[in-house]
Amino acid sequence: MKKQLDQELELSKSKKVFKVLFIIIFFILLVFLYSRFIGTKGLVVKEYKLINTSFVDNFYGLKIIHISDLHYGETTNETDLKQIIEKINTLKPDVVIFTGDLYSNGLEEDAKNELIANLKNITVSIKKYAIKGNHDDESWNEVMKESNFIDLNNNIDIIYNNNNSNILIAGVNTNDDINESIKKIDNLLKSDNNQETNSDVMSKFSYKILLLHEPDKILDFDYNNYDLILAGHSHNGQIRLPFIGALYTPDGSKKYYDEFYDLGNTKLYISSGIGTSKLKLRLFNRPSINLYRLTNK
Repeated sequence: MKKQLDQELELSKSKKVFKVLFIIIFFILLVFLYSRFIGTKGLVVKEYKLINTSFVDNFYGLKIIHISDLHYGETTNETDLKQIIEKINTLKPDVVIFTGDLYSNGLEEDAKNELIANLKNITVSIKKYAIKGNHDDESWNEVMKESNFIDLNNNIDIIYNNNNSNILIAGVNTNDDINESIKKIDNLLKSDNNQETNSDVMSKFSYKILLLHEPDKILDFDYNNYDLILAGHSHNGQIRLPFIGALYTPDGSKKYYDEFYDLGNTKLYISSGIGTSKLKLRLFNRPSINLYRLTNK
């Protein structure tokens, strides 16, 4: 009798262990399916105010849309792209900025044509700018040119308003040596007067914006000349947990990977991106774009 009871107890324990394991496996499967098929879809618009006293009369209310890490063809298809562009256009941006990783592993001709046909439909009142990410190759040049984006890789542009105030927008290609890229920017800024110091040149601008893909690269140069830095690459961690945050971020975004860092006079915003890289998963981190509104309060 005792032996039979022991066997029944063991069987009961085994059933409980099996149930617990089944529940755990089922839960993991649900999380995986959610992360793959639900977490990678939809679009969140994250809104931020960029506060600067110079925006009282000049550029007050200007809207900037920041897109990054589309990784087209991974978890983002043409249907998604059309919905994203429709959303961008409903926000009526003045400026649109793309901070790299248009795709992951090269582009087939069909995908290239899809990108051009849709990205050219983004409408702005001023201009569209773009820089390369670590995944982008030569196809990027054709897509962005045909889509009417200004190539800001190691380049600058200036936005003027009616009272001669201006915003500097500079971009660096973090695939290149970052110090050489910054030197190219500095040389472009000082081309009119080589005798001026860098700080003298920077003081001529009402507001200074720098675009780069990998946010950790700001550790390699003096970023204090810029009021605003916009980056991508980290996706803010594709897999995030409540109260813990990102579980993993790629090289180039180990120190800076969350959505915002206050660096004193410089504000760093990192887009969580739209697509996925390596793992086709997103958890507690839906695809998003950033909307910045310039204001004085």
